[in-house]
Amino acid sequence: MLILGSKSPRRQELMRGLDIPFEVRTKTTDETYPIDLDAERVPEYIANLKADAFNDLNDEDVLVTADTVVIVDEKIYGKPHSKEEAMEMLKILQNRTHIVVTGVSIRKGEQKISFSDTTKVHFAPLTDEEIECYIERYKPFDKAGAYGVQEWIGYVAVDHLEGSYFNVMGLPIHRVYQELKKLR
Repeated sequence: MLILGSKSPRRQELMRGLDIPFEVRTKTTDETYPIDLDAERVPEYIANLKADAFNDLNDEDVLVTADTVVIVDEKIYGKPHSKEEAMEMLKILQNRTHIVVTGVSIRKGEQKISFSDTTKVHFAPLTDEEIECYIERYKPFDKAGAYGVQEWIGYVAVDHLEGSYFNVMGLPIHRVYQELKKLR
């Protein structure tokens, strides 16, 4: 059985796109990471923590877990906890380039694969009114960096990407598929 260890509707949507049957299971995980860990390594570290929480799988189960962060100037921007925090994040992201890193862990029995995928995202300038309107309308509190590339803000603010669009959505599905094919 293929198991996606994520509540994210976007990750579930991307997995459905593979046309491989899977089920969703989640476990509560402490996502604390070492303070001295390089920002770009944090998502893979957390994806592995999420996978470690699943200690009740059989040897034929295949588990996929992931974590996504936005990074600007080596600072991690996860999910905002308030409207004010979302405003602050989007003001920092607008009119500049940031990176989105998704870490993935894939496990089957004793086989373990983990990796990260990085995408550079170039944001156009946004007004405070545009940012506020986006937050009010789309409530991006479950999204790293306070935005969903597949929503209005992605249409108007993402000037261009260097890397995978799906990675910015939360799962580098092309790479996940290639890694799943390697499992025996």
